[in-house]
Amino acid sequence: MNSYELMVIFTPVLSEEEFKAAQKKYIAMVEDAKGTTVNSNPWGLKSLAYPVQKKTTGIYWVYEFKATSDFNEKLKIALLRDEQVMRHMVTKLDKNAVEYNENKRNGVFSKQVKAEV
Repeated sequence: MNSYELMVIFTPVLSEEEFKAAQKKYIAMVEDAKGTTVNSNPWGLKSLAYPVQKKTTGIYWVYEFKATSDFNEKLKIALLRDEQVMRHMVTKLDKNAVEYNENKRNGVFSKQVKAEV
């Protein structure tokens, strides 16, 4: 099992329910492929650096999961076919990135900064 991080930018016209349904769809895909969810972090509506499909904002979602390497192709195909997805990026995480994300979620970095001040 490899660790991956998926960042998706959904179209800004989605309602809150449609956004949650889209998240659940991809989480279910990972779990159906015998993968596991590590963390799901919806960022919400953000401005884009440049217009994409004539839109200047998008709904961001960052999803960290573990799955087999052959699952990525199925996931990429599903993301490309989904009309709600404007952009996506799947990144394979090494052990240092996994440790960094875990420390960030647990607030280790904010404790270190407070201790140094």
